[in-house]
Amino acid sequence: MEKPTKEQPPVVIEKDKYNKILTKLGEWSQKEGPLPHHIDAYGRLLRLQVEAKSRIAAPGLALDRELVSGRLRQGTPIVSFEDLSLDWPLMQELFRSVALVLAEYAGRHLTDALGLEGLASDVSRLKQATGDWYQGKSLSTIAAENQVSEGLLAAAIQAALYPFLAVHSEAILKMVDQELWRRRYCPICGGKPDFSFLDKERGARWLLCSRCDTEWLFQRLECPYCGTQSHDALTYFTNKQELYRLYTCKKCQSYIKVIDLRKTSAEVLLPLERIITADLDLQAMEAGYKAG
Repeated sequence: MEKPTKEQPPVVIEKDKYNKILTKLGEWSQKEGPLPHHIDAYGRLLRLQVEAKSRIAAPGLALDRELVSGRLRQGTPIVSFEDLSLDWPLMQELFRSVALVLAEYAGRHLTDALGLEGLASDVSRLKQATGDWYQGKSLSTIAAENQVSEGLLAAAIQAALYPFLAVHSEAILKMVDQELWRRRYCPICGGKPDFSFLDKERGARWLLCSRCDTEWLFQRLECPYCGTQSHDALTYFTNKQELYRLYTCKKCQSYIKVIDLRKTSAEVLLPLERIITADLDLQAMEAGYKAG
């Protein structure tokens, strides 16, 4: 296991990072023509999220370093659902917009869009659904009531809540001492990781939260999903350039994508990397592994 470090994440969350991603997508489109369907959908969602994020005020959480450190030592994510500062009219507006994009992308435009629109119009039910999703509870009842697939409902909540979570992460992450965490879920919101990177300085392994893009330090030899540290269960595959890796776990049959920042001198935009490496997801699933 690596020696703990007090350093902050090497890939700093920049306020203009997402605008850089949109600029890059626009350049790709001009140069190569229409983008692949999943990247185009991501770009459409990101534009909505960036616009909403510009309207979200900094969270008014009464958090100091002592309180944050206490929660980290206890293994408790810093921001509970009750702690979130949510502008519900804006959440409703964004939920409607992302739901249309997702329903269209999923090829279920009419039925699911109507169901999601009905949920967006009922703020009390939307609050309940959002809270249940944030706390890892089942959405099956609310999904059935609104005649929408549970997976699509979860995706719509995640996409709509994302800019709020990102704002909270940006405000709080500087108070996180990486020595106090190294757990398999996000120190800010408790979300699971869905991407990771090896930093330039030491090749240390960092995880990226699937919900708020928080980065946190993690062990090189441990599955970020089931926690096994067995050498027999853990392995990785890499490409010829050794820029990307697939870390796999035979115990829980999960995988996570990794980019080695020591192999590139160009600026790396991690949220974009998780999207443009979709071929790695296909390779992993074809080999019998599932996304963690």
